[in-house]
Amino acid sequence: MTKYVISGYIGFDNFGDEAIAEILTKYLKDNNAEKITVISANPEKTSRLYGVESCKILDFIKPIKEADILISSGGSLLQDITSLKSLLYYLAVIMTAILFNKKVYIFAQGFTPFRTKIGGFLTKFVLKKCDKITVRDEKSQEFLSEMGISSELVHDPVFALETPKAERHEGVGIQLRKSMFLSDEFMYFLASEIADKFKNKEIKLFSLQDSVDIPVLEHFLSILTSKGIIARIYMNMSIQETIAELSKLEYLIGMRFHANLVAAKAGVKVLGINYDVKVKTLAESIGFPCINMFGCEVSNGLKDLIAANIHKYNIPMFTFPNLFV
Repeated sequence: MTKYVISGYIGFDNFGDEAIAEILTKYLKDNNAEKITVISANPEKTSRLYGVESCKILDFIKPIKEADILISSGGSLLQDITSLKSLLYYLAVIMTAILFNKKVYIFAQGFTPFRTKIGGFLTKFVLKKCDKITVRDEKSQEFLSEMGISSELVHDPVFALETPKAERHEGVGIQLRKSMFLSDEFMYFLASEIADKFKNKEIKLFSLQDSVDIPVLEHFLSILTSKGIIARIYMNMSIQETIAELSKLEYLIGMRFHANLVAAKAGVKVLGINYDVKVKTLAESIGFPCINMFGCEVSNGLKDLIAANIHKYNIPMFTFPNLFV
């Protein structure tokens, strides 16, 4: 019987991270974990959703001291593109476990080049002290190898989720999120092309993290409305509701990594928007088109989307690594 602490971007209502938390906690419970404690921004909600114990973000020392294994959960936790502060926090959690002589497993994470030298140096220092490192894509594995760090490729845990088989794929989904690279110019080009190429289709706007996505989607909705396009924002959805709605689409134009992943897995034609290299990596891995956030790329991107062949998608299988002592 083993006691676990899970660290990740949990409790912020981000679809991808919450889906990974659900998959991971269920797997550990199914394999007779004695105790699971999740570090969360919303401990009460996390405990209710996953049937585990939970603690506040800064209250991790005692749970780690009492545990056997720390799992640094999936996604792109160990990066300084979002902020150096968040990277230092997740490294501090890992180092706490190391100092208490606990096992540390890095679970299905994605890695990209660091923005700062100190971020790369500290991450390399900490990773070399971890007991097991698993990654979600080949480029992450190659990047770590260049740093002199061995890892196991397991792919992204969300590939393990069942996607419903839609009797009919219909509608165009748009998934946008806040990003320093997302300009009004790009959104106007995108809205114009949607009005031209999909004027007879239902347009659905998807929020996968309401606090981050909704302001952007509301602005984009106003642009669509100005062009005579009627659309609806889908928000405040559970993991299963999000998967069900994405799986029904005929097309998805998406920024978020896990929106694109779920749609592609469900047989939806996907056009990725490369706001972060992880989206481009996913597009290349599965085989769907991807554009940069330049208005001049939108028209050709939508042509590639319409012409895409979902039967040529390469959908990998997620395999759980050994997470036991």
